[in-house]
Order: sequence, then structure tokens, then C-alpha cells
Amino acid sequence: MITISLCMIVRNEQATLARCMDSVRDAVDEAVIVDTGSADATREIAGAYTDKVISFPWIGDFAAARNASFRHATCDYILWLDADDVLAPEDAEKLRELKSRLDPSVDSVTMPYLLSFDERGRAVYSLRRNRLVKRSRQFQWIGCVHEYLEVSGNILHSDIAVRHQPVERPGRSGRNLAIYERKLASGEAFTPRDRYYYANELRDHGRWKQAAEQYEQFLSEGLGWAEDCIQACGKLADCYHELGQRERFAESALRSFRYGMPRAEHCCRLGYHFLQSGELEAAVFWYETAARLNRPGSRWAILNEACWSWLPHLQLCVCYDRLGDYARAYEHNRQALAYLPKDPRMLANQAYLEGRLKNTLPPHQA
Repeated sequence: MITISLCMIVRNEQATLARCMDSVRDAVDEAVIVDTGSADATREIAGAYTDKVISFPWIGDFAAARNASFRHATCDYILWLDADDVLAPEDAEKLRELKSRLDPSVDSVTMPYLLSFDERGRAVYSLRRNRLVKRSRQFQWIGCVHEYLEVSGNILHSDIAVRHQPVERPGRSGRNLAIYERKLASGEAFTPRDRYYYANELRDHGRWKQAAEQYEQFLSEGLGWAEDCIQACGKLADCYHELGQRERFAESALRSFRYGMPRAEHCCRLGYHFLQSGELEAAVFWYETAARLNRPGSRWAILNEACWSWLPHLQLCVCYDRLGDYARAYEHNRQALAYLPKDPRMLANQAYLEGRLKNTLPPHQA
């Protein structure tokens, strides 16, 4: 059986650290918690779980802090988490089971990272991360912000999910943007990944024009990871929507098709574009395309689950209702309800459309 070191970097995490540790403590053999300058009870909470609470001065570089945490690990493999991450009991059990059978030739185990959830607790937005890595390979973290673990070798893709469950913490919202802007002001070169994530930070702060400029530069350089390029096209489209540049909105969504098969997210964006302009048949085309698409084969694809399930059907319900085709509107609302059976919008649609259909039937069928 392999052994596992849990490695974390923390700062002012008193609201979430115990929750994270409780969720995983029975699945790991040691914990290394690197504190980058907490002013709350974080260190005391960490000390209740491990004697390896390490101080590391914050230098505005997440990769440096994570690499420091890895250097203190002593087990066969390293599992990394953030303080606002949680393993559900079933996933902690899967991790314990993996420990008992993992082939030591495996260099990294990937796990789904569940970032947001619907009202039924189902993941609606997720991606995959290299989460458990062999310590002897000495893999390194890269990037001062939105850092990534550079791995190679024998990769195992698991279904052990890590859930991101943040709480609101004052003072965090502008941290990453400030790091990028200091880097930019110093004249330090941006990698393609830096530029993409800088654009994301600008977008998250409502700086639409600057974000659009950074996405355009990122895409024009042609050096980014294909998945980041696909995501950048959609986010660029959203920026142009906010800026009122509707044609550039549609062009940006279509631009994503350069990087592979169409994605439901971009087809839904195009459907929205035509629905807003009253071009209902064109909107129907794009929403129906979204509803028919097969999911990407890549495990690394970043998907908005709504666009691959209920959203196209709900929007088709809207389109067909406006076209006066109440039977098709009802059918697509029914398909949307199959995903969200208690959704009040869809239940209201159902009642409304049942009334419409009853009123349009010939008298002998009513």
C-alpha cells in the first residue's frame, strides 16, 4: 500500500480549514500545511491536525509556496488541496481504496474538480486536475497565479472528485489581479497562460474592454493550450456582449470552431445571439445543434453542464412558443424538466403550454 502526504498552502483559512482536514484526514498518512502569513486562528487549527505547520513568507507567488509545501513531504505520493476544498465521504472512501491498489508505476492521478453545483447538488461546472503525484518525480509548480503542476509519465484518470466549497472572505477578490498588474508593470514577460488568466481576472472584475484586448492578444499569438483557446473564445464573446458589440459577440463564439468540434456552450451563445435579435429560426438551429452534440472525448474538456443538458431545451421551448409551435415547445420543456424536475420556471412553462395546447385543439379533441 502506498502512503500519502497531504500538502496545502494556507492564509487566514479559519473558516474552512477544519472542514477540509476532517474530510480527508483518514485517507492520508501525513499533512504538511504551509502558512503564508495568517492573522487569524489558521495556525492553531492546523496544529490540531499535524505537527508540520511550516511558515513561508508570502512573495506574491503561489507556485513558490506550493513547491515549498512539497519539499516537506515524506510519503510515497503527494495529494494537494486548498483549504476550501472538500472530499465527500464517498470520495474519501475511493481514495482509501485507491491507496490499497495503486500501481507504484503511476506518476500522477487526475481527479475531477467540481467548481459549482445546482440546487440538487449536482456539479454544473468542473475540470480535471493532476491531484495525486509521485513524490520521487519531484514535479514542480509553475506560475505565480493560477499555478499548475507540470507532470509527465504514467497518468491514471480517476473518478475521485474534489469539491470546491468556498466561503466569502473580504480582501481576496482583487488579490490575483493585483499580482498580474504588478508583474505587468515590472515589465516581466507574460506566458500565454499568464495572459489568458490575466484576461479572466479583468473579466471577473467587469473590465470588459481590457479583458477583450487581452483575450484577443492571447488568441492572436496562437501559443495557448487548445482548451484555453476554446474557453477564451466564449469569454471574449461575453465581453463583447457586455460592450454591446453584438456582431463581434457572434464572431467570437464562431471562432471557437477553429480549435475542434463545436461545443454546446458556444452553440448556446449563438442561439442567444439570434434569439435576442428576433431571428427565431436561426436561434432554433443553434439550440438544436447544442442539444444534439456528443460530449468531447477529451478528459480535459471544461464543460458547463447546463449547456449539455437542460439549457438548450429550455431555450427551444422559448423559441417554439414564440413561433406558435406549442407542441414542440411543450416537448422541449418536458426534456428540460427531465434534468430539473422541480424547476419553477419549467413547471410554469408546463402549465402555460398545457393551456395553450388545450385551447388550440379542435373541439372534439379538447
